[in-house]
Amino acid sequence: MVGMINGGGYPRAWILVDQEGSSSRGSGIAMPPIIDFEHARRLHQRQLTGNQCTSTLVKHINAPVDLVWSLVRRFDEPGKYKPFVKQCLVMGGLVVGSVRDITLTSELPATFTTEVLERLDDSERILGVRTVGGDHILKNHSSIVTVHPDRIEGRTGTTVVESFVVDLPENNTKDEICYFMEAVIKINLRSLAAASERLARQQ
Repeated sequence: MVGMINGGGYPRAWILVDQEGSSSRGSGIAMPPIIDFEHARRLHQRQLTGNQCTSTLVKHINAPVDLVWSLVRRFDEPGKYKPFVKQCLVMGGLVVGSVRDITLTSELPATFTTEVLERLDDSERILGVRTVGGDHILKNHSSIVTVHPDRIEGRTGTTVVESFVVDLPENNTKDEICYFMEAVIKINLRSLAAASERLARQQ
């Protein structure tokens, strides 16, 4: 299910990736989130032009926050959880300004993309990436991923928030571009959850 959480502190426009994001958290008992959503909202605020679209998605993960962040922060190894990554070559390592060239799998309407690491904050668990090239239609695309400790079904867990901004191509509507971007992010976040929860069970 994709929907909104009302009364749980979540900004109204944020999209929940899965049903476990409901306010009952699967237990039938309302469990208020411990994440500071006002702080998270500020981290994802964007200044848009009239020719851009944006969206913010939320995923709850039953794994410790440090474990989830250890996967998200790997700008040099996005294939650890992103299923559309076939190969990644990085110039510069894990420092701001580093560039990665990603070869994509055939499921996407592109073969490669080039991205720059704009922000890597281990203390606040923030990853910022900007797209600077590739054989796709996404221009001036940037994304922010933040990872937050939370309570999932009464247990320690993690909430991941991902937002993006991208220019609208001439022949596409805002709904078309947002639908495509949201679909890719949902797949990535579900894959992140599966990888994180699998590693958590092994610990």
